[in-house]
Amino acid sequence: MKTKILFLSLFLIVASVGCDQAHSQLQKASASSIGMSSDFEATLDTHIKKYMDENKVPGGSFLVAKEGKIVYQKNFGFRTSTKGTPYEDDNIYRLASMTKAVTCVAVMQLYEQDKISLDDPVYKYIPAYKNQVVLDTFDPADSSFTTVPVEKPVTIRNLLTHTSGIIYGSFNPGKLMAVYEKFDMNVGFSHDTWTTEEWINRLAKVPLAHQPGARFSYGLNMDVLGRIIEVVSKQPLNVYFKENIFHKVGMPDTHFYLPNEKFDRLVQVYTTVQDKLMTINEIGRADQASYPLEGPRNLFAGGAGLSSTTIDYANFIQTLVAGGGKILGADALAEMTRDQMPDVITNYEPNERGSSFALGFTLYQDKPGKRSPKSPGTYEWGGYFNTKFFIDPKEELIFVGMTQVFPFQYNNFWDEMYSLIYKAIDD
Repeated sequence: MKTKILFLSLFLIVASVGCDQAHSQLQKASASSIGMSSDFEATLDTHIKKYMDENKVPGGSFLVAKEGKIVYQKNFGFRTSTKGTPYEDDNIYRLASMTKAVTCVAVMQLYEQDKISLDDPVYKYIPAYKNQVVLDTFDPADSSFTTVPVEKPVTIRNLLTHTSGIIYGSFNPGKLMAVYEKFDMNVGFSHDTWTTEEWINRLAKVPLAHQPGARFSYGLNMDVLGRIIEVVSKQPLNVYFKENIFHKVGMPDTHFYLPNEKFDRLVQVYTTVQDKLMTINEIGRADQASYPLEGPRNLFAGGAGLSSTTIDYANFIQTLVAGGGKILGADALAEMTRDQMPDVITNYEPNERGSSFALGFTLYQDKPGKRSPKSPGTYEWGGYFNTKFFIDPKEELIFVGMTQVFPFQYNNFWDEMYSLIYKAIDD
């Protein structure tokens, strides 16, 4: 009997681990084994260390995988300016807007199952979004304003392409920030009392910044989509993500609110103080990024709320570059990653720099003025605390870069890194 109990216990442990990790497609290999230059690793090391020596980045975690093989996975630097604890593979980073990619995939799953249509009005699922209005005039003296009715309702496709007129008030100083503050809507990561439903219903009352489809305006669109996922699936967003994405691709350390036993793995956020990088904990501003430690709560921000590890996120995007795997079919993936702007923007003119927008991602195109080394069809996004990813289907290439620095003013750090990656492929 004891033998049977022991066997059953071992089986349950293995099954539990396998649920999260069995579907990972990533294995480690040398860059040269898949045709990349042999000095790729050393070149990338030198680049990262240079920016660290210049006190521009504190370090972080970086991963490159090609053809299902991890050809670069390293951690640099320390989790505080006192250099007591180095960054490690299992460190957890705030994804912020890299959460949006997960939400977009979840929406496309429902689309694939014919549970939603991309051109459905939002009010079909959230009645508070019926009869929305658009900001018209604004008086800075007292923040009073007038509105006009929407010419057409906001659709799911508008939300996925940030063309709804729903914005981030905190990113738009002036009249838009003032209006959002008037509605107590400068919320993005969490809230101590609101549920997702209450938050998104409150957001419906805020005037849109412009008519739906008039232009691209980055905002709380994915958070509204998170609530639509809850309505359609009849599950809280965190449960839907776990069952339909995290468990299937191998993301055991991805959460809206971290369990207590993982608190010590969450890294701190750096900022610059008199040309020196210090963590916000060290200067007494820890509450600005403490939201992953404040659960459990009932508000799940589909646009910014997740935290994760480098390998978890790599498992997720590897599934996409490999064709969708068990989380998304080929047709839905193709729709998610095509240029959507001609379908949603009034008088659309292609971006001369060779980029446009898909459903939730910047999309690189084969344009004469293309400035990026990334292949046409590459799609990507980043996060508020200086995290980055991209997916290049043509090269079967993915990249995840995790730091935690805000504000970050050295975008050349990323651009030069991308150039080095592609140079290693070309060589």
